Amino acid sequence: MLKPPSLRKQLLAKVPGLKVDNLHTYISKGHIESNAHGTLSFEYSYTLEVILTDFAGRSDVVMVAILQWLRANQPELLLKPEVMAERFTFEVDILNSGTCDIGINLKLTERVGVKNVNGKNIIEHFAEPALVDDTTIDPTWTI
Repeated sequence: MLKPPSLRKQLLAKVPGLKVDNLHTYISKGHIESNAHGTLSFEYSYTLEVILTDFAGRSDVVMVAILQWLRANQPELLLKPEVMAERFTFEVDILNSGTCDIGINLKLTERVGVKNVNGKNIIEHFAEPALVDDTTIDPTWTI
């Protein structure tokens, strides 16, 4: 699975003050979708749990970093508010006046193609279809 480390990298790059020791990621409720026809290609479907502990920054920055990542890595979540409300959820535990723990759940998928070439399985992760609209987000943004 390629998306969990990709999101970790995004958060560590875009969220000021976030330390690797305070960023935890887990995969839960995972399953494989496939069929018996043709190739061994399949789709991962899982919930990525992201936990920021002792976080002293702005939650807005975390959410913007995730939304930017979703545009490239799970764009269909952004197309329908009712889908997003179900597949992008969060909880916050306020620890004191300056820090909190933030738990974020993202229901994600990853398509994996498998071809047999000369008796060997060639495995390839497919890119997500591009989100096409007239909104431009600068990938170099910082706060």
